[in-house]
Amino acid sequence: MVQWICRAFVLIFILLFSAGPVYSEPPTDLQIFEKLQNVIISVSEKIKPCVVHIEAFLRSQQKRVKVTGSGILVNKEGYILTNSHVVYQAEKVVVTIPGTKKQYEPKIVGTDQLTDLAVLQLPPSAKFNIKFPGFGDSSKLQVGEWVIAVGNPYGLDGTVSFGIVSAKGRNLNVGLLLSDFIQTDAMIDPGSSGGPLVNLSGEIVGINTMGQGRGIGFTIPIQTALNIMQGFIDQGSIQRGWLGVKIQPLNRKLASHMDIPDISGVIVTVVNENSPAEKAGLHPGDIITEFDQESVEAETDEDLKVFARGIAKTEIGKEVSIGVVRDKKPILLETTITKQPEMSSDEIETPFGFNVTEITTPLYFAVRLFTMNGMFVSFVDTGSPAGEANLATGDVIVKIEGMPVSNREEFESAISRVEGYPRFLIQYYRGHELRVGLLETRSEGKEADATQ
Repeated sequence: MVQWICRAFVLIFILLFSAGPVYSEPPTDLQIFEKLQNVIISVSEKIKPCVVHIEAFLRSQQKRVKVTGSGILVNKEGYILTNSHVVYQAEKVVVTIPGTKKQYEPKIVGTDQLTDLAVLQLPPSAKFNIKFPGFGDSSKLQVGEWVIAVGNPYGLDGTVSFGIVSAKGRNLNVGLLLSDFIQTDAMIDPGSSGGPLVNLSGEIVGINTMGQGRGIGFTIPIQTALNIMQGFIDQGSIQRGWLGVKIQPLNRKLASHMDIPDISGVIVTVVNENSPAEKAGLHPGDIITEFDQESVEAETDEDLKVFARGIAKTEIGKEVSIGVVRDKKPILLETTITKQPEMSSDEIETPFGFNVTEITTPLYFAVRLFTMNGMFVSFVDTGSPAGEANLATGDVIVKIEGMPVSNREEFESAISRVEGYPRFLIQYYRGHELRVGLLETRSEGKEADATQ
C-alpha cells in the first residue's frame, strides 16, 4: 500500500511539471489519475490484439504435459516472439490469436537457449487483421520508468499488469542465460512468459521471461530479441563468438589467498580441445585479466555473464589479445575467435532401457524441474530394467552407484563403469522427492563395489 501511495505522489509531481496544456488552475487528483488511467487503457487496447496464447505439448514422466505461455505477433508475415522454454522439446505447439477461436500450428523458426528466445511463424492460412505495435529502444529505458506487462498468466488471456522498471542489466545465475535482463515489478506469472513489456508510448521494450516472487520479474531487452529473430530469419541460426573455456570468478578473498590481491579477472577451469583458447595456449588455472583490450573482472558467478556476453558479441574471425596472469606473471596471448558450436541436447541412449539428456535452461523452466544438477530422463522403455525399477520420463538422475552425474561427461563415465554389473543403484528426483531405484541388468558380471 505504501508503495502505491509513493508512486501516486511521484506521478502527481511528474504530471504537474511536465510539458503540456497550461491549466488556469492546478489539476485535481482525480484529473491526474484519469489521465494516467486513460494512457494505460489506450496502450493496453493497442497491444492486447497482438499478444497470442501458446500451448505446447511435451512428454514428462510418461504423461503428456501441456505448457502454456504467451507470445507477441510482430508483423504481417506472422512472426511471433516468445520464450524458448515455452516451446522447448514440444511435440506440438498451438497458437490462438485474440478475438478468434481458430487455432494454428506454427512453424518453429528457431530457439535460442542462451537468451531464452524462440521465433515462431504462423502458417500462410492464418488470418489476422492487426495493427502492429512499434518497438522502443530498451537501452534508453530508465529505472523508475512506467511499463505495462501483457500476457496470459494461468491461462487468463489478455491480462495487463502495471509497474516500473526496477533495475537494468541484471545478470541472472540461471543456467547458461546470457541476457542482461530488465527487472520490473509488473507481474510476470506462469503463462505470461513470452509476452511483451511495453512503455507508456505503446512501444515494445522487452519480452517477459520469468518471475521470481511477487513484484520481481525479468524481461529480455527488445533489441536482443529483434537481433535473435533477424538471425534466424536471415541465416537460420545465431552466430556467436567462441573462446572455448569454462571459468570461475576471482573474488577478493581468493585473490588475497593466492597472493595477488591487486589482480582482477576470471580463473580458467577448463580449456576445450581444438578451441581458440587451446590454440592461444591458455591453461587451466590461468587468470584472464584482459580480453580484446578490455579489462575483465568478476566477483560473483553472476558477474561471469558479462565476460561471456563480451565473447559472444565478438566478431567471428577476429584476432584478439588475451591478458593472462600465470604463476603471478603477466602474459599476453593471441587467438582468433571462431563460431560457437551448436548447443547439443541430443539424447544419450543406455543399454538399460532409458535415455537421458542434459538439463538446459528452457527444459528447466518448461517442465518446472526442481534442480538443474543431474540428467533428465527423456525416455523409458516399458519392461526394460529401467521400467521395472519404476524410472519414469521426467525424472532427474543425480547419482549412479554413488557417482555424481551432474553433466553428460559424468553420466557417460558412470554408465560405462556399471555396464558389467548385474544390478546397480540410481538416485533420482521425481519432483521434489529424492528416490532410490535398483536396476537389475540380468547380465553376468561382477557385483558392484559399494565403495565406488
